[in-house]
Amino acid sequence: MRWRLLGIVNRLDLPDCWIGAGFVRNLVWDHLHGRASSPLTGDVDVIWYDPLCMTPSEDRKLEATLRTAEPDIVWSVKNQARMHERNGDDPYLSATDAMRFWPETATAIAARRSNGDECEVAAPLGFDDLMALVLRPTPRFADDKRREYESRLLSKGWIHTWPLLQTQG
Repeated sequence: MRWRLLGIVNRLDLPDCWIGAGFVRNLVWDHLHGRASSPLTGDVDVIWYDPLCMTPSEDRKLEATLRTAEPDIVWSVKNQARMHERNGDDPYLSATDAMRFWPETATAIAARRSNGDECEVAAPLGFDDLMALVLRPTPRFADDKRREYESRLLSKGWIHTWPLLQTQG
């Protein structure tokens, strides 16, 4: 299913486009817990970067296109060229640069299917925490957004779902 979804998103031919966050993270955590892949729940986060096309309405059009291609998925499409405004950050330089400002290091990961039918993975903060089952805030959430990070950990229930996870930082 994930490979097919990566192909659907690839066919959009968007610049600097990835599927990120739980789409990749949860698959790795399931594997490290020795279990089958969890079904895709919640939204599938598609990120892309185009500073010449920053209207939210374009993201809504892309979500509609994706819903037509795969109606059973809740798609969330966000052009990262504008997301710094919502997040109170300096402008992001790319989709992968924007991922450095996501809440957890293990969430700041994304994948895309290339035209050669290969899978590329981006992890601007590295793979270490993801592979070690460590929940750690990114630098942006370690201090001034700490309360938001802690609230997110509680609301997500990750420790219950993946009991080998460890919180650090």
